[in-house]
Amino acid sequence: MIRILLAVVLTMQSSIAWAKGLTGTFASIDGGSLSIEDWRGQPVLVVNTASQCGFTPQYDGLQALYDRYRDQGLVVLAVPSDDFNQELESADEIREFCEINFGLDIPMTDITHVRGSQAHPFYRAVQAETGFVPRWNFNKVLVGPEGEVLGAWGSHVKPGSRAITGEIERILN
Repeated sequence: MIRILLAVVLTMQSSIAWAKGLTGTFASIDGGSLSIEDWRGQPVLVVNTASQCGFTPQYDGLQALYDRYRDQGLVVLAVPSDDFNQELESADEIREFCEINFGLDIPMTDITHVRGSQAHPFYRAVQAETGFVPRWNFNKVLVGPEGEVLGAWGSHVKPGSRAITGEIERILN
């Protein structure tokens, strides 16, 4: 009986976390949509990106992180944004730039607002839950398997940093 109650409580907690809005659906850069809900049960690192930023070389680190942990369940989601006026004009240009320069195969959204009144619902939910708002490109938000925000890092924290990989490894183990 205690096991059943515990299972019910854990299920309710999981549903509550996902109900907070971290289940956002994004337009995919390839057409169609990408839903964080599709990755329920997996950690998802969501990163607002830009192609013409000093931090753009972090794409290499994001791909390396994805390659290192994808078989264990990690998803890395790139969210191109022009909120800081450093993104290319179109999804096609971004996709081509990322393929040619970085060989990316991580999931990627279409150009998306990450802050302000037009911010995507995912980013509004992160702000409501944690107070975190991207201050520049290549800010990282780690969403846990149950839909909770487990960490948020600014641009200067590289994807392969111990702060990020340590949290990912903790979740995956």
